[in-house]
Amino acid sequence: MNDRSTNLKSIRPIIANAKVNPTMSADECFQNATLRPIIKMQNHLLIMVFKNYISKRKNVFYDLALPKQLAYIDQSINKDMKFRNSIKGMIIGQFTVEEYEMYIQNSSALNKRMMNIVKERLVNNIQVFSQPLAKAI
Repeated sequence: MNDRSTNLKSIRPIIANAKVNPTMSADECFQNATLRPIIKMQNHLLIMVFKNYISKRKNVFYDLALPKQLAYIDQSINKDMKFRNSIKGMIIGQFTVEEYEMYIQNSSALNKRMMNIVKERLVNNIQVFSQPLAKAI
């Protein structure tokens, strides 16, 4: 393994309940061994990116009731291709070359898994997206 691969893998968090075993599909193994640790590592960045996304769209998110906020998160990840591709880039950029080679074999299914995990992380952090305080003049 080259230095880049070693370095990338060394900074990823270990997720105790993200098990990999021989009875799992290749996609599930990739999800647990690669996607989950990378997305957990990128969690703070993903939150900041979503806060910026809200801001760029005139803070409409903050005026919504909780169910509508959850739908907003879902819509932004599943329907806004520019935003979705930006998030994918943040995650794929953390792949080793070997992981990327596995990813391209079934990228469509893995993208779906990736976006579901990101959506789950944003929803679980919904309290972080509270109304920003008004700036003093």
